[in-house]
Amino acid sequence: MTVRLFGNNVGATHESPANILRTIMDRQLFLDTETTGLEPSEGHRMIEIACVEMINRQLTDHHFHYYLNPNREVEQGAFNVHGLTRDFLQDKPHFENVMEEFLNYVQGAELIIHNAPFDVGFLNHELKLAKARITAIEAYCGVIDTLAMARRKFPGQRNNLDALCKRLEVDNSARTLHGALLDCELLAQVYLAMTGGQKHLFQETFQTDIQVKPQKIRQRTVEGELPVITADEEELSAHADFLKILLENNTECLWASEE
Repeated sequence: MTVRLFGNNVGATHESPANILRTIMDRQLFLDTETTGLEPSEGHRMIEIACVEMINRQLTDHHFHYYLNPNREVEQGAFNVHGLTRDFLQDKPHFENVMEEFLNYVQGAELIIHNAPFDVGFLNHELKLAKARITAIEAYCGVIDTLAMARRKFPGQRNNLDALCKRLEVDNSARTLHGALLDCELLAQVYLAMTGGQKHLFQETFQTDIQVKPQKIRQRTVEGELPVITADEEELSAHADFLKILLENNTECLWASEE
């Protein structure tokens, strides 16, 4: 697990330069959860939460990942999806124990979630149970639902994560079961593919719809001979001094080699 805290969290007294830089950059987090069942209103709980960070469309290794003890059984249907058992989760932390780390981690970011209402519903349920200072994550962070995005982009087609990986040629061969961290990493690749591919910092490509009409080039003729103005002695001396400085600093100088 890789977790670092940053942001203007309650009780913080110092802000590192790296943390300040993150707050002013375009920071997005791909988030996924696994749960004991489908409905938090029926007492189901979150048992895994993961985030993968992307800054200015560049993925980083600054992840957030925890398995969580739900204090209840995992439904068979949910187990068939993710393979997590109550025995495995028994010694894992409760959500309230990692809640502040999570809120500090997501602060100032935009959450990108596939089928966001499901994960947001469970997140808000856990925040309320833990009596968090934030009870609605969508009021704390921006949220993008990639399922809604995919339905607009590919209407009438299957738009679950596996289908999108296949359609957009994202390798999901390691996904035999659902796992929050792996699904976040796959979703990041799917999102980049759906939104135009990965761009490198300071290497943005700009396109325009403006049509430039080609114009005929006209050659200008000059009557008579063009005057040739040569350098005087003072200018030649200054030029020689400049070349000397370049050579003394081991700077390759084409002019000196030609003289």
